[in-house]
Amino acid sequence: MDLQKIIVRPVYRSEESFFQKKMQVHHYLGALPKIGNTIWYIATYKSNWQALLIFSAAALKCKARDQWIGWDFRHQYNRLNLLANNSRFLILPGHHKKNLASKILSLCRQRIQQDWVDRFGYPLLLLETFVDPTRFNGTIYKASNWIFAGYTKGYQRIRDGYSDTIKIPKKVFVQSVQRSARTILSSSILNKRYQTGGPRMKLSAKHMKSLPYFFKGITDPRRAQGRMHRIEVVLSMAAAATLCGMCGYKAIADWIQDLSPRARLRFGCRSRNKKFIIPSESTIRNVLMKVNPEELDLSLQKWNKEYGSVDESLAIDGKTMCNAIDELGRQTHIMSAIGHQSGQCYTQKKLALSL
Repeated sequence: MDLQKIIVRPVYRSEESFFQKKMQVHHYLGALPKIGNTIWYIATYKSNWQALLIFSAAALKCKARDQWIGWDFRHQYNRLNLLANNSRFLILPGHHKKNLASKILSLCRQRIQQDWVDRFGYPLLLLETFVDPTRFNGTIYKASNWIFAGYTKGYQRIRDGYSDTIKIPKKVFVQSVQRSARTILSSSILNKRYQTGGPRMKLSAKHMKSLPYFFKGITDPRRAQGRMHRIEVVLSMAAAATLCGMCGYKAIADWIQDLSPRARLRFGCRSRNKKFIIPSESTIRNVLMKVNPEELDLSLQKWNKEYGSVDESLAIDGKTMCNAIDELGRQTHIMSAIGHQSGQCYTQKKLALSL
């Protein structure tokens, strides 16, 4: 076989069913559905299929990978979309040839950057993969200059988070798509070229458990009659959703709706018939519209002081509220102090200036 004639390309839509059947039959993990940003590749030689590959969304958590990158927890979840996971690599039966696997991986690395831009609108910086050491040694990745970063802890991701029992720790390999990948991913301020939306983060279990404590002293503006959710539960869940990038009542409610039972328990949700009850969109809107803004701001500042990272500098930003005119005919303006590194709003001040 002339390896120079190997071609790697994305799977055509008409080939997807056949691709899945081959993967299901011949890969020990079976087929993998398209979830999130995913590209399926095939390697061909003289139009004959030689290998199948899947690159999909990166793992949410991987200590070995995260330590190798060196990024901060606050930045990690805002930049995971700049990584892709080689979640499947299958050489079809009868086509195992010397150096074929490393050649295919090299061809994928050469084109995946542009393929990602064409399909999803932004480039990739890093590739990762996990190898089961009871089955493979990761030789093909080593031969393709992938770097061994360490082992996973062995916990399996399940519907409600992660399993309680350790199974088989996997080997973690990474490969930069461009030389400066680690520097870019671990920098305090992300280059605009790689920004794909507003600042986002993911809260840890410790963060979730801590939030209700800081809202306990806030005055509840609702009537006592028919009050189902404690004020600290509603406010802590709304604050958590906002920290994770949600904007607007509906987005906050949707984020809360998607929380696992474990996460709902951490926020202090009450249980009914063995299910944790969460506040509705109308409840969230009602509380946020009526709560004392000064009490809320003070509680958020206390939480940020305790758990937020220290920004090296602050930016002062001012906005004029459209159609917001008080009884004296004065226009309402809001001044905010924003952290350069975290993107967090530390405090806001409302001003009323004459027109």
